[in-house]
Amino acid sequence: MTAAELKAKFVEFFIQNGHVEIPSASLIPENDPTTLFISAGIQPLVPFFLGRPHPIGKRLVNVQKCVRTGDIDEVGDEVHHTFFEMLGNWSLGDYFKAEMIPMSFEFLTKTLNIPLSKLAVTCFEGDNNAPKDTETAAIWEKLRIPSTRIAFLPKANNWWGPPGVTGPCGTDTEMFYWTGTDPAPQVFDPDDRRWVEIWNDVLIQYYKNEAGTYEKLVQNNIDTGMGVERTVAILNGFADNYLTDIWQPIIKTIENLKPGISYLNASYTVPLRIVADHLRAATFIVGDGVNPGNKEAGYVLRRLIRRAIRQAIILGIDTNFTPGVVNSIINNRNNMGGDYSYLDQDRQRIVSVISAEESKFRQTLTKGLAQIQKLIKTNNNLSGQQAFDIYQSFGFPLELIQEELKLSNLTLNLDEFNQAKEKHIQQSRTLSAGKFKSGLVDNSEVTTKYHTATHLLHAALRKILGTHIQQVGSNITSQRLRFDFTHPEKLSSSQMEEIETELNQVIKSSYPVTRQELPLKDAYDMGALGFFGTKYPEIVSVYTVGDDTDPYSSEICTGPHVANTSEIGSIKLTRQESAGAGRRRIYAVINP
Repeated sequence: MTAAELKAKFVEFFIQNGHVEIPSASLIPENDPTTLFISAGIQPLVPFFLGRPHPIGKRLVNVQKCVRTGDIDEVGDEVHHTFFEMLGNWSLGDYFKAEMIPMSFEFLTKTLNIPLSKLAVTCFEGDNNAPKDTETAAIWEKLRIPSTRIAFLPKANNWWGPPGVTGPCGTDTEMFYWTGTDPAPQVFDPDDRRWVEIWNDVLIQYYKNEAGTYEKLVQNNIDTGMGVERTVAILNGFADNYLTDIWQPIIKTIENLKPGISYLNASYTVPLRIVADHLRAATFIVGDGVNPGNKEAGYVLRRLIRRAIRQAIILGIDTNFTPGVVNSIINNRNNMGGDYSYLDQDRQRIVSVISAEESKFRQTLTKGLAQIQKLIKTNNNLSGQQAFDIYQSFGFPLELIQEELKLSNLTLNLDEFNQAKEKHIQQSRTLSAGKFKSGLVDNSEVTTKYHTATHLLHAALRKILGTHIQQVGSNITSQRLRFDFTHPEKLSSSQMEEIETELNQVIKSSYPVTRQELPLKDAYDMGALGFFGTKYPEIVSVYTVGDDTDPYSSEICTGPHVANTSEIGSIKLTRQESAGAGRRRIYAVINP
């Protein structure tokens, strides 16, 4: 089964069961300051798990683009990926476990034709926060899953979320598929790696508050997740995800760059996986408007591209190679399935951005080589800490550092190097965890004000600079807003002053902010603006600032917003900068 077939079957199954398909959100959260990328289908939907009605109903399904960066160092094995697609369906206060579990069973055994003999499940074993989930186990037994194939596991295994300190969360039940060549054992051992998780039903019914206690939500919700890459591999009998049609055309393109490189040769397998994975992730991230940089999402993108180039060097590829690989990734979208035609439409820019980063990095590697030679000449060796500093600062591959030392009959103290690397990893994890200190979505009073302010800024820019202005990105924290937009040149100081004056005049005018739900076509007909490049569902929420008959601003958005512009206070534009070719970025702060 191909990825395209799997995705089509999944979506169609849930549509037949009363769900409405919603498009994949951008990889870049539009107004979520707590995370750099969308890493699960639930992220854009969190407000609706708390009781807020979704504009198109209570039963939803989609294929969501995801990026997870926490395990970048794991990429290179058979199953880890930076960019992946997640199949998901949701019940927002509608059905719960008694309906979801039979649907899961039906999809696996009838739609995908997986034999009952190859399935096992896990349930929550219970603790002080929630009881043992015998109810879920009983449902599985009614569906003919033997009790010996049901394992009860603790919170570390069978509890989802919240990813931050606060937020919606709950127990889950996970489904496993037997990949062994022998018949599946009657007694399910979750530690046996031949049992591979294929699907996860999350039973969201709790909210973890700031005190660390769990409260019952106003409604029971369902959130499911099935990874496309892993499932396609399983259904085709592969223990290695990279052997599927999702990856092989990309890998073959890399193999053809240098004679003798073969995925089947163990010496090349891991580097080939990393190059394919990281450049595929980079292609989609650039496609969603991010450019390489030294901060946040731009830094992650830069790191992915540079890691790919480092592995290409290990493969012996010493020329600018990324354009050919990126083109093969874009060409391969049909094997993935889904509507990714925007990648083809934006092909030239995507290839150009990644190729330019490769050229820049190869120059950096030359500097790193010079630094190694300088340190060897000065110290007659290279300490583990110095080697790691070069590895981290210049992105210089460890293998190449060792080769340079070998030319001078020197060796590297790997223990020192690994200690420095581990210290850096722990510091990075601490910083990453800080992104989630407010929970998955920060809907505090101050970020709500900033959210409305971005709408006003968008409208003010269009009024003063022209209607060619379109939002191409934004980021909000509790301290400031950042707004990216299309514009060919730097704004003059007088333009910045005029925009700031306009914004504060709108705020003082005490315009009401109202919300309505209507068909997407009607939203566009009334002049509502949409986030550049986003594919919206058929029914959308539109937030209007000012009189409905002659609004100051009207945008498609999921909120939240203030009720009146006067609640914002005042705005100060603090600086502007380039956000890439033909794009500008403005930072602003609110004064209460």
